[in-house]
Amino acid sequence: MHRLLVTGGAGFVGANFVRHVLERTDAHVIVLDKLTYAASPEALTDLPQGRVELVIGDVTDAALVDTLVGRLTGPDDGLVHFAAESHNDTSLRDPGLFVQTNVVGTFVLLEAARRHDVRLHHVSTDEVYGELSLEDPARFTEHTAYRPSSPYSATKAGADHLVRAWVRSFGVRATLSNCSNTYGPWQHVEKFVPRQVTTLLEGGRAKVYGTGEHVRDWIHAQDHASAVLAVLERGRIGETYLVGADGQASNLEVVRALLELLGRSADDVDHVADRAGHDLRYALDANKLRTELGWEPAHQDLRAGLAATIDWYREHRGWWAPKKGAVEAAYAERGQ
Repeated sequence: MHRLLVTGGAGFVGANFVRHVLERTDAHVIVLDKLTYAASPEALTDLPQGRVELVIGDVTDAALVDTLVGRLTGPDDGLVHFAAESHNDTSLRDPGLFVQTNVVGTFVLLEAARRHDVRLHHVSTDEVYGELSLEDPARFTEHTAYRPSSPYSATKAGADHLVRAWVRSFGVRATLSNCSNTYGPWQHVEKFVPRQVTTLLEGGRAKVYGTGEHVRDWIHAQDHASAVLAVLERGRIGETYLVGADGQASNLEVVRALLELLGRSADDVDHVADRAGHDLRYALDANKLRTELGWEPAHQDLRAGLAATIDWYREHRGWWAPKKGAVEAAYAERGQ
């Protein structure tokens, strides 16, 4: 049984990844998570006993990180780095927090991986590439220049650059993946899809920034998780892999699909104040991941994926309902 250290493993995509790993491998998983407001330790409670170890701590804690990375002594052991501050709205109010977690935290992990010669995979976002126009059919590739728009995407871009520099300068055995907008189980209610789903389940009206024309390339969390495992197991050191499921749809199209699935009127939408620096469109070319590593998404029908997500939130009201009021109050203060 080999070991994996997963930072941010109690977060949204991290928890889905941990669950996927336990289903598909015999690995023992060590989760390092600060357990901030966005974490869900509940996502780890129904997993096989003895195969998951939760360590509460910060990725910027160099001593703790070094101790945990030092436990990865087997030839198939590895480190998967999900831990990040990721909410764009919060990054506009408190960018320093994002610099610490996303940049300094990645530096700390890279140094530990270098000292102990541990295989590392760094999880990033398509937002580092900036925006595409609504009219241009182009998609981001692994060679697209970085043009981050927000403190969040800028700090993730900085972390990506650190990983590449440590590969080239110090020989760290690392890969990177940049994924499109992820949705699915265990996503905090502040994020777009769960905010709409939970609001509608409570009988409220959907909320869309501006005109709602902003296009995202949607992918289910289980597909994101399977892609990360594919890169960890078969990816070439130093390479970047874009993770997407060809699920382009505007925010308004997603909301209208949710409304239809819930039997609501297509007009049950409030258009609220737009976010500063809001990118118009993201789209990824995941051909390299598919052809080189043989990966394919299991959830290729966005509507079906959204329907399953609605069912999950309906069945897990006890998890999200206590968080809902504070989230909506914060949005209301900003006119959103």
